[in-house]
Amino acid sequence: MKKILMVCEAFGGGVFAYVSQLCNDMCNHFDIYLAYALRPQTPKNFAEILDKRIHLIEVKNFGGSIFNIKKDIQVIKELQNIAHTINPDLIHLHSSVAGGIGRIAFVNYPKPVIYTPHGYAHILMGKGGFKLKVYKWMEYILGKTNCITLTCCESEDKVAKTLTKRTAYIETGVNLEELSNQLDKIQPLKKNKFTVYTLGRTCVQKQPELFNEIANLVPEAQFVWIGGGELDYLLTAPNLELTGWKPRHEALAMGKGADVFILCSLGEAIAMSLIENMYMGKLILVSNVMGNKSVIQNGKNGFVCNTAQEYADKIKVAMKKFPQEICNQAVKDVHTIYNTQVMTDKYIKFYNKAIAGEFK
Repeated sequence: MKKILMVCEAFGGGVFAYVSQLCNDMCNHFDIYLAYALRPQTPKNFAEILDKRIHLIEVKNFGGSIFNIKKDIQVIKELQNIAHTINPDLIHLHSSVAGGIGRIAFVNYPKPVIYTPHGYAHILMGKGGFKLKVYKWMEYILGKTNCITLTCCESEDKVAKTLTKRTAYIETGVNLEELSNQLDKIQPLKKNKFTVYTLGRTCVQKQPELFNEIANLVPEAQFVWIGGGELDYLLTAPNLELTGWKPRHEALAMGKGADVFILCSLGEAIAMSLIENMYMGKLILVSNVMGNKSVIQNGKNGFVCNTAQEYADKIKVAMKKFPQEICNQAVKDVHTIYNTQVMTDKYIKFYNKAIAGEFK
């Protein structure tokens, strides 16, 4: 089988879920090597989650700042040594740090190099600031290399096309069999009131201040944020509960018992939580940004909102008459588009095409 080297520094959260699932799905078709870095968010049992056929290689020098020149040189040399030992037919870099350092390390690599941003950092981190300008400048400069940028949806691909010429996209998917088995064993945790929820870190990207503003505009509903982080202090609405981080089964039970899922972030690739809540039949409200607007078609499988008042208005209407047909369409979309079987088929074709030198 052809060898594929996956490189992932951001081995936690949504990126971990995506990369681990991708590696597992590719094992029947390719010889998979995974060069990873341990993060605090990396699951302790990550090796048990991954297929035993995957060759695991910890990159010891990952973990320093991308602006630490000495550390970056060490990582570059380590990655080059790994590739020299394995001699992969294709290298796939995941997320900004691996994508930045990896494109430098493999600038002259004779085989295909793929880069998946999982959401561009200069978009996800907000507006303004020198650091964000540096990230965008780096993406533009590194976009001149002979690397293919493979994004997770059409709207992210449009951003990629402003930074590089060689792009493609494959929609993110969830494992329907695994998710169904998990949900079947879980009883929903219901509130006494109509419940609107989200989950994730309370960080700039997720816009907790906006979520709080929406809660204040709909005092008759119960709002829940599952998770936590550096911006917890912004969640002050009297009808808003901040639960802190919960085990997955408990978070799914709370989500299963809710009525509406909100994803009001500054940008996404495609959030796994979005697809999972579509599958659970929740009414989906999202921000009009990269990633979200590729998945949610306004008024068809959810609603795309631009202001806190728009979110609030949609929630109030749903409290009077719940738009079940819209939720049903979201479930259908997951079955036909946003699942790992469709994603796997597209990846196999893409990898084989790239390895054969057919991607121009």
